[in-house]
Amino acid sequence: MNHRDDDFKRILVICTRQIGDVLLTTPLIHAARQRWPAARIDVLGFAGTLGMLEGNPDIGERIEVEPGSGWWRSLALIRRLWRRYDLALITQRSDRAHLYGWVAARVRAGLVPGNASLGWWKRLLLDHAAVVNGEDTHVVMEKFGLLDPWIEQRPQNVSVTPPAGAALPADLDAALRPRAVVVHVPSMWRYKQWPLPHYRELIAGLLADGLQVVMTGGKEASDREQVAAMRDLGAEPELVDASGRLSLAQLTTLLGRACLYIGPDTSITHLAAACELPVITLFGPTNPQLWGPWPQGASAAQPYAVRTSERTQRAGRVILLQGPNDCVPCSRAGCENHLNSRSDCLQGISPQRVLAHARSVLSPVKD
Repeated sequence: MNHRDDDFKRILVICTRQIGDVLLTTPLIHAARQRWPAARIDVLGFAGTLGMLEGNPDIGERIEVEPGSGWWRSLALIRRLWRRYDLALITQRSDRAHLYGWVAARVRAGLVPGNASLGWWKRLLLDHAAVVNGEDTHVVMEKFGLLDPWIEQRPQNVSVTPPAGAALPADLDAALRPRAVVVHVPSMWRYKQWPLPHYRELIAGLLADGLQVVMTGGKEASDREQVAAMRDLGAEPELVDASGRLSLAQLTTLLGRACLYIGPDTSITHLAAACELPVITLFGPTNPQLWGPWPQGASAAQPYAVRTSERTQRAGRVILLQGPNDCVPCSRAGCENHLNSRSDCLQGISPQRVLAHARSVLSPVKD
């Protein structure tokens, strides 16, 4: 299909995954805005994830759907969406996302797996199927394939749009120093978790260097517990616990005022990269060619290798560290292939190695 002259007035972008996925959809949304500058572009996603789009100038309405809600519970939303849009851009391969696209728009472009026997029915619902291999194309780049029938050339330089900033709580704003290091301790799943003893050694080293450390995390009990395990390493204002206190917009403000971010393979690491401060990230089983933090403003090319001999990769202001194991990355859920699995490769990234990279990043701005 080649419809270069199509002039869509109402576009729906469907991203029914987690907050990091929503953030990494913003380059596609911006490209759609450039192609159809007068169009209304709305985004449909799970409740609690669309805060990543707060203040995004490319977006009109944010439409929330409850995760796990069945079709019966979604009837009101279906009636609301029914053929309301001219074009649906379906950025996930899930059944649910494709069905929402069919409901919402008369023309539909969606991601489908390369294996034609998988999701064959989704292809029947699509006017344009963007085939993805899920192996070596970064998730930011694969989404541009949704626009191929309508654009002459894909974007040459790509940026992720973070949420618009919001004011920090007064006490944190007053305590924050110019050279704060943000350390994100928690991971949603154990198989992505850098060991807490490693974090303790890293934070102790940063504090010993005279740096202020601000710890971030979500409101969930597991996040708060992991951050709490670090609190005895120092006292405010040298060591600040901001976990559970900040919205995504406030995190944007915090990251914009920090001099370095250190964190695992998680959504906040993608946000930090979008805020253009130096980032050190700790990758285990995950393939960075798919999910490495996008280096802001980078050319539209793959920024990462599967791994390097040094297990250290640099892309823009991002330093991505991988474990020394030959199996890295396995693209499994850890060594035991389940969410609560250990990952020996993360254990193998020593705190001394991370601290050395942090000192290297910060040394040009030392007093």
